[in-house]
Amino acid sequence: MKHARIIHNGVTHDATERDGQLLLKDGTLLAPEAVQWLPPLQPTPRPRTILALGLNYADHAKELEFKAPEEPLVFIKGEATLTGHRQFTRRPAGVQYMHYECELAVVIGKTARKVKQGDAYDFVGGYTVANDYAIRDYLENWYRPNLRVKNRDTCTPLGPWFVDAKDIADPQALALQTTVNGKVTQSGNTRDMIFNVPFLIEYFSAFMTLSPGDLILTGTPDGVVDCKAGDVVVTTIENVGDLINTIQ
Repeated sequence: MKHARIIHNGVTHDATERDGQLLLKDGTLLAPEAVQWLPPLQPTPRPRTILALGLNYADHAKELEFKAPEEPLVFIKGEATLTGHRQFTRRPAGVQYMHYECELAVVIGKTARKVKQGDAYDFVGGYTVANDYAIRDYLENWYRPNLRVKNRDTCTPLGPWFVDAKDIADPQALALQTTVNGKVTQSGNTRDMIFNVPFLIEYFSAFMTLSPGDLILTGTPDGVVDCKAGDVVVTTIENVGDLINTIQ
């Protein structure tokens, strides 16, 4: 099932998808354009921790002229970075290069501590699409991203849907695509991750407790391009959703 979190007539609602529309608990059907979309952090709790992978696709590392990492390259993001489907993300004045990153976001479903790879999917609540914008002007170096690269308010659209884990047969076989103003600029597949979802859950839970609602952003393939004010960016993951965002 696909779940959403929305605001309609000033009231926050949980909703589910029905034939391309939003179904509220009282039976009301709403058009996607008639609501304000929030990050789909229900039915799981809000994230306590947002873990984001850098250079988790070898082709993206090559694109940026970096060596692929030998263990996960990870940074932590604040919750204020998240924004919803059909919302705006600001490009700071004067920057030379700001690009999208289409990423499969893993939502932890139950407390995970010292989980083995073979059991990892038992701890996944579901999946959503993340677009983790980066500003290359601010990057200090590949292993220590400056806070301004990845931790600005609204720099990470999330959504539109939270898709139950049981409805994604294989999260390591999903096509990814990004369009900018209707033009395809990025194509890839989650099978090309250097460190896959079970590996990451085992890796993180070996030294830290993962809690329900925590997010793991799993990185992006190659094909990133500079985005300007006014650009409409759509990041799509097969069977998960089409996340629309506009640069301002």
